[in-house]
Amino acid sequence: MAETPIPVVDLAATPAAVAQGLARACRDSGFFHVAGHGVDGALVARLERLSREFFAQDLERKLAIRMERGGRAWRGYFPVGAELTSGRPDIKEGLYFGAELGPDHPRVAAGVPLHGPNLFPELPGFRAAVLEYTAALTELGRRLMEGLAASLDLAPAYFAERCTREPLILLRIFHYPPLAGAPQGAWSVAEHTDYGLLTILRQDSAGGLQVKSRARWIDVPPLPGTFVCNIGDMLERMTGGRYRSTPHRVRNPGTRSRLSFAFFFDPDFDAEVRPIDPRAEAPGDAAERWDASSVHAFEGTYGEYLMAKVGKVFPALFREQLTRHPHGERPTGDSGARET
Repeated sequence: MAETPIPVVDLAATPAAVAQGLARACRDSGFFHVAGHGVDGALVARLERLSREFFAQDLERKLAIRMERGGRAWRGYFPVGAELTSGRPDIKEGLYFGAELGPDHPRVAAGVPLHGPNLFPELPGFRAAVLEYTAALTELGRRLMEGLAASLDLAPAYFAERCTREPLILLRIFHYPPLAGAPQGAWSVAEHTDYGLLTILRQDSAGGLQVKSRARWIDVPPLPGTFVCNIGDMLERMTGGRYRSTPHRVRNPGTRSRLSFAFFFDPDFDAEVRPIDPRAEAPGDAAERWDASSVHAFEGTYGEYLMAKVGKVFPALFREQLTRHPHGERPTGDSGARET
């Protein structure tokens, strides 16, 4: 296997070896490649082909499923520059998907944000590929969370029983155009950490992902047949800083476009995210973090944490779609985008 700056965890190894590998990776960098995952390579290739076909369309066709039409479900397409990181527009466009939930689902009926039906492009096979990929990555997410529990000397079902019985599942497909002509210092995606528990990323062959390791930035080139995984803010909070949510960023390095598929396996929207060991002293790391905000100071549900972050990423869309309940009430878990 090719040399890589972050470790490779092979899920085909023994459970003890997987747990040990995850523990080392999460302590040292918060990032790892996962091999032996069992996700069908043909499915991944099919979704990549369909995604390239979608993003190659003219803007008018893509805007037919713009996020404004997704309402509180927070699904659909956004154009280049519409999403912010650290207050600056990203040089990327993308598609937002989640678990496919119909109008009879209790949370959809209640108007809970980020729950509802998806908006799919009118491209043959796209809907089926997204739903199949989402199902496969959800299963992989559950397996990895069991391994992470074992790496912390916890029962395999620890996370499932406490915060992921009904995980918040999000899939983001991003297209990064070349940065030629972009303003000086522009990034495809600026420095940030992820909000939830676990991110499972598929990046194409273009590269461009960088991870902050021991105060320096390192490139994470794609490794064929693997996914890149990283832990998020909520797992850092639960482990009291034992596992750290590592800053990362993206800069499309070449003259061709780049695709990535970011799958987020996160706590239930209404889950109270608490430290595993409430007696452990959490690090006071706000001054070191990219957003100057410590995850260890947060109290509340994951939905409250996430909504506060979403309000900064899509401020205008947030005000239009998510600050008001469709029935004139505050939905469960809606924090009104309070600061954290």
